[in-house]
Amino acid sequence: MATQIVVAPVHDVSTVPSRGERRDSGPAWGLLAPFTVLYVAFLIVPTVYGLVMSFFDTSLVRPGLSGFAGLGNYGAVLTSADFWASMWHTVLFTLLTTPPLVVIALVLAILTDRLRRGRWFFRLVFFAPFVVPVSVAGLVFAWLYAPEIGLYGTWLTALGLPTPGWLSDPAWSVPGVALLTVWWTLGFNFVLYLAGLQDIPRDVYEAASIDGAGPWARMWRITVPMLRRTTVLILVLQIVASLKVFGQIYSLFNGASGPDNAARPVLQFILDTGFTDYRAGYGAAASMVYLALVVLVAIVWFLVSRRLTRRA
Repeated sequence: MATQIVVAPVHDVSTVPSRGERRDSGPAWGLLAPFTVLYVAFLIVPTVYGLVMSFFDTSLVRPGLSGFAGLGNYGAVLTSADFWASMWHTVLFTLLTTPPLVVIALVLAILTDRLRRGRWFFRLVFFAPFVVPVSVAGLVFAWLYAPEIGLYGTWLTALGLPTPGWLSDPAWSVPGVALLTVWWTLGFNFVLYLAGLQDIPRDVYEAASIDGAGPWARMWRITVPMLRRTTVLILVLQIVASLKVFGQIYSLFNGASGPDNAARPVLQFILDTGFTDYRAGYGAAASMVYLALVVLVAIVWFLVSRRLTRRA
């Protein structure tokens, strides 16, 4: 009778968690539990309910979800001229704010990083506006844009230039909000670039200097390429933040959205239709369409970031 030899599977001891490691996961779950509950209660559940509501003629003045509308709300949103006008205002705002918030932050971070003395002062100066509440920033710029007593108007008049109607001319509404946003949020990108510059080894610059590379060559061939991942992160975060613009416009125009709704973003369109016009189902459909756009931007960032990581 032949004897069958059974070979037991060999486990890699280094990959098997020890008893102590398994015990350590308990406190981690305990600390994560409150945030998980809040995340589900205030993000997952409202999102799922909003998705369900977008298929019904839900109104804030009627109880329940009301009648089933199918894709009617989505069709109404995608064919609405007001929705696309708000989308254009949001895209225009993104185009006006993203390039300067990336380029100016990079230049200021490089200049500040090269200082030997007083670096803390410029860090404080450039980052200070970011901690200002949006209501205060809007109030300050409302005074600066005032046609009769505004500081910008006084400067332009002294130079013999016409004063644009920042708060009254529809053509200047979005650029006025963009200028406010650049001043207000520049410090965040500035700090991210400073952190990225500190990760670049100084030996690389010294070796380049020995090889005869000048300041411009070191910046274009060392600094900018080695900040590529930081730039991608800032670029995507800036685009997502610009797509969510609302507070600056609401504060600058005192609850309105500019003359003739010339600066109304998508989020204010959703607020107006869902809560002012009581068309909650229609507003939910607009929210889902806009959420899909923001998620698409985030997915693109994830793919680009993973590709850059593989190249590194």
